[in-house]
Amino acid sequence: MADTGDDPAVRVLVARIAENDDPAQDTALRRELAERCMPMATSVARRFRNRGESFDELVQVACLGLVKATQGFDARRGKDFVGYAVPTITGEVKRHFRDHGWQIRPPRRVQELRADVVRTGEELTQELGRSPRMSEIAARLEVDVDEVAECLASGESYHLRSIDAPVPSADGEVSIADSVGAAEPQYDLVEDIVSLRDALETVAPRERRILALRYFHELTQQQIAQEVGVTQMQVSRLLTRTHEQLRRELEQSGPE
Repeated sequence: MADTGDDPAVRVLVARIAENDDPAQDTALRRELAERCMPMATSVARRFRNRGESFDELVQVACLGLVKATQGFDARRGKDFVGYAVPTITGEVKRHFRDHGWQIRPPRRVQELRADVVRTGEELTQELGRSPRMSEIAARLEVDVDEVAECLASGESYHLRSIDAPVPSADGEVSIADSVGAAEPQYDLVEDIVSLRDALETVAPRERRILALRYFHELTQQQIAQEVGVTQMQVSRLLTRTHEQLRRELEQSGPE
């Protein structure tokens, strides 16, 4: 790291830590090492700019990683503090993005690709002298345009506006909540219906017919038995088995 890698003072501090046996002095030396390497932490944070977090926040996280590096570094086993600290700081920043960045978490592939999309967009903007088209970003990354569009759209999930945030209106300033309609109770059923429809594809035709007769036509088990040509006891067993099969399918397809 250019910011501190060639700094003789860093090498001197590492050597002093390696030779020191006084715990109190060790703490002071490691604190001095951290202060000396602050530019390195800032340099690491700079690599993660424009990904949804403020630069000041990234610097604070990188400095936390630097402190962890100075505390965990064994100077007697290795002299290359920078080689140890940079991965530690980088890991801390990446953990911050993973744990705190997304308020609505998109799939991991989108999170990982979005960083490349943002970086490539910045590079192409400098090269072309204008904002690049999604097709140009996709071509550079060798991915589909739809994937680039999904990554760019996911940026809206990074930081959410409060529902109480003010928005301009012809009637004056109102909150986002004021413009939101009342909740529709039937909307809660949509996800269940879609999931059940997919699960029903795994059910045999006869069992699907029995379910339809039971729950859509509201026939009794005895009436279903006469309609299908089996006994009422068989209808009962088939319904129980089908219910269990659907339950397993819905559990397997549910959120992780």
